[in-house]
Amino acid sequence: MATGRIALGSDHAGFSLKGDIATYIEGLGYQTLDLGPHSAEPVDFPDYAEAVGHAILTGEAIRGVLICGSGVGVSVAANKIPGIRAALCHDIYSAHQSVEHDDVNVLALGAQVVGPAVARELVRAFLEASFSGKENHRRRVEKIKALEKRFADGLRICQSKKNKP
Repeated sequence: MATGRIALGSDHAGFSLKGDIATYIEGLGYQTLDLGPHSAEPVDFPDYAEAVGHAILTGEAIRGVLICGSGVGVSVAANKIPGIRAALCHDIYSAHQSVEHDDVNVLALGAQVVGPAVARELVRAFLEASFSGKENHRRRVEKIKALEKRFADGLRICQSKKNKP
């Protein structure tokens, strides 16, 4: 039996698919944390990418699923959050391989790209996968983390120099 909570977020284009995916995930034995939106009214996807990322980083959820029209916007926004590794997937191999090799913690889907049946299979592959822990995969994920830190530190350094008289 699956355990853990999966955070869900979307924009208005992904709203309908998000509901379908929530029901599917619960059927797999997971709890869901629906972070919105709660209607199909137009919204901005970065707000929901941030909410899902925050839920993962604080331990409220073990993984997340984000859905927008193409999946591109939510994946770009989520990947701006240090510690979040989001993958936009359209095929089953990428959905599980991204977790196994890259320790991805957010699956991004495009509601206007994949239909509900394919989306469910992608979610299943993503949730059933686990990080391999192989040395080469660990090394690469550590390099990703180092990139996040290096560029965050560099940005702070540039900003502090900019603010000096």
